[in-house]
Amino acid sequence: MCGLFGFINLKSSGLTPAEIEAGHTALQTITHRGPDQHDAFIEGNLYMGHRRLSILDLSEAGRQPMCANDAVLTVNGEVYNFQALREEIGKQHFKSSSDSEVLLHGFRHFGFESLLEKIDGMYAFVLYDQKKKRLHFVRDRTGIKPLLYARLGDYFIWASELKAIKQFADGMGLSLKVDNSALFDFLTYRYIPGEKTLYKNVYNLLQAHSLSLDMGSGEDKITRYWSLPVSDEPVDYVQAGERVRSVIKASVEEQMVADVPVGFFLSGGMDSSILVAMGAEIRDNLSTFSIGYDHKAHDETQYADIVAKQFGTAHHKKILSAADSEDIMDMIVDWYDQPFGDNSALPTYHVSRFTRETATVALSGDGGDELFGGYRWYDRFARFSGLQLPLPATNFAPCTKGIVHKLASRLDLMTQGDPLALYCLLIDGLPPSHTKTQRSELEIPEDYDALWFYRQHDRPDLPSRKRLQVIDFHTFLPDDILTKVDRVSMAVSLESRVPFLAREVVEMAFSLPEDFLYKNGELKGGLKYAFRNDLPSEILERDKKGFSIPMHIWRKDGYQKFQMQVYNALYKQGDADVAA
Repeated sequence: MCGLFGFINLKSSGLTPAEIEAGHTALQTITHRGPDQHDAFIEGNLYMGHRRLSILDLSEAGRQPMCANDAVLTVNGEVYNFQALREEIGKQHFKSSSDSEVLLHGFRHFGFESLLEKIDGMYAFVLYDQKKKRLHFVRDRTGIKPLLYARLGDYFIWASELKAIKQFADGMGLSLKVDNSALFDFLTYRYIPGEKTLYKNVYNLLQAHSLSLDMGSGEDKITRYWSLPVSDEPVDYVQAGERVRSVIKASVEEQMVADVPVGFFLSGGMDSSILVAMGAEIRDNLSTFSIGYDHKAHDETQYADIVAKQFGTAHHKKILSAADSEDIMDMIVDWYDQPFGDNSALPTYHVSRFTRETATVALSGDGGDELFGGYRWYDRFARFSGLQLPLPATNFAPCTKGIVHKLASRLDLMTQGDPLALYCLLIDGLPPSHTKTQRSELEIPEDYDALWFYRQHDRPDLPSRKRLQVIDFHTFLPDDILTKVDRVSMAVSLESRVPFLAREVVEMAFSLPEDFLYKNGELKGGLKYAFRNDLPSEILERDKKGFSIPMHIWRKDGYQKFQMQVYNALYKQGDADVAA
């Protein structure tokens, strides 16, 4: 896990000392992503910087930027199937045992397009083809690792985090303008979606996309190199269950490879418990990590204790109080660099920081809900989409309390009309009927479709619950869940790996029919069936619980402070230093 920063001055043949110094300074802003090594490759008008968190091959041989065969490489992340690819390419070509070198030699051995088809993992990388004078930028299939890019003046700039681009822009006197449509989108999604960032001319490279830049002309081409295959064909339940188990176990084994200590996040939920169960079959004496709270309604550590005991792990547990979160609330600004409305970033930070005291890599259960149908809104969408009333969309719930609030909430859900507006409301976003005032204040045109991001990925031909899973895979998963985990785990220099999001697991899960995924009418019914002989009954039978801090119970100013940060992000317009 590492940090990338680089730029090219498209109107110059060589970089000035001031430009190089600005590049070094920008690279330092992401030191937390790679505290072990750092370096930069400079050639002509090109600067490629890298911060390294050493995971595989801790020696100097694994240092980046990495050069071979007239190509230069910087990588953030891991290539999980690197060992098989080393064999295919030929071990004699390699100088290190790092997974990154597979990309460098694979580029020449297979060709760029074939390399992208062959690799699996979580990665964002930049590859400079010195022969053709082209830069290739690539993001993994699921969007686990970030890669942002910008066109500002004569510069094409890229980075793992927005703060590095902003630092370089400030250092070179380049102007960043806030994108009001991105702020408006935040109201709908609780994050800034898709290609957008807080600033105009600064973009996210989307999941499963590559960008190739001709360094002479400055022209770029963006390509989608993989699409999610989806089907709903019938399956034999026994065979499907066996395949689910075997594929997930294989992914866990592949992702336990490291030259540093590896641990497991263990919440006591089904997804993390499955990973621990499979890991315990592969290796003895696993290390597991849990956090809990001093308020029992939000504390799940008793379930994590059950799993840790059954599989004999070296279990680490920490109980938190309100005081543990007060001092880190302001860090949300530094983590995300732009509005981000998921307050589960706070407990994710706590468990990451706690884990980093012992391990450098942690396996996480993220992705299990999207792949195997774990969110309550899947069932609620199926129910309320068939109960729509021929009335204008209402917005009564925020103005009511108690039983009236429940009734008002139901009415709001039953009057949305547009299925995607209903979905938006179910996941606590604000549908178009709720944002008329902000549309005017932010000067957003009336014909601007606030639901554009969901609409891009909507598959109304699919069964209702699987329809939402496909939307979530392309929207909520990369832009909320994976962004949340990446930023806070990297803030403490911890590599968080996600076995549920290996390519084979993803493609297998979306090939399963809805009646298997929701076997017995249960969320994750198919996953429960696949691991029915592995997990304690207390884990299989418990209700899903979100990962959150009990700020409303701790009181003080925690929750209100968090909401004010979001509010300030929305209304502090025209200033490049927008709070998040």
